[in-house]
Amino acid sequence: MPRVFIIADIEGSSGCWNHAGSAFGTDEWARACVGMTKDVDAVARALFAAGVSSVTVKDFHRTGYNLLPRRIDRRARLIMGYRRGGVPGIGDPGGPGLLMMIGMHAPSGTDGFIAHTMTSRIARLEVNGALMSEAQLFSASLAPYEIRPVFFSGCPVACAQAQSVLRPITIHSIDKSAGPDRFDADMWRTELAAAAVRALGNDATVPYRPEGPFDARIVMRDGEEAAKKLASRWGLDHEGPVIRVQAITIHDLYMALIRMCYLTPFIERILPAGLPLYNCAGWAGQQWVRWRTRAEG
Repeated sequence: MPRVFIIADIEGSSGCWNHAGSAFGTDEWARACVGMTKDVDAVARALFAAGVSSVTVKDFHRTGYNLLPRRIDRRARLIMGYRRGGVPGIGDPGGPGLLMMIGMHAPSGTDGFIAHTMTSRIARLEVNGALMSEAQLFSASLAPYEIRPVFFSGCPVACAQAQSVLRPITIHSIDKSAGPDRFDADMWRTELAAAAVRALGNDATVPYRPEGPFDARIVMRDGEEAAKKLASRWGLDHEGPVIRVQAITIHDLYMALIRMCYLTPFIERILPAGLPLYNCAGWAGQQWVRWRTRAEG
């Protein structure tokens, strides 16, 4: 059986039902972390039962410390927080293998559940005239390691977008339209795990390597002033609320977006020292979630 690399997010998980559920430090977020953890555990256990020998899980929401390791199958390797070198945020993922993305959200510019790409400050991200999602950026960043996307789970809008660009990826959607009180999380989680196991037989996908050059059009939600500030910071072109980024490769584009969304030139210079401090803050938040949800098992 091939190795499986899982990227897990929170918006499309069984525990997140509103913006507060994705926001650091809220009671809703603590409960969402539990749901996200249960989703990952169900998938990991099902994959091991199916004969997979290696499962690596990268927590890719905010601080990267949303999962509760003691509640996840101990055979799974967890990557918490963020690492430098290799793949942005991940480091060396190993390879080759299969990529499964669970708990994902739709890209900015769609009406999906808590839709965004990189940050909610971006109202719309178009690359070469089409919307781009984090699923595409993650898949492309792992392609040099011969890791190919085979499975995706999120809201119906997110699933449809992923299937259109990462075809023929296997999808499993989560419908949150009726609210949490009418949602059977245990049943959905069982179906999610079964769908992930079926995706092991998806031999039709290939590593995602979109061809450049890339012309990105980034519409800032807060308008012209926000666009002007970011464009000036990084020497980019802008017109009104729109910032333009041009890149030869998808990896150059991804790094440009990371800088624009998360860094300043100063923070980038001190990143070797600053990143461990950021990860410590994420770890502290995780410990609070453990304390806050200790009665939930």
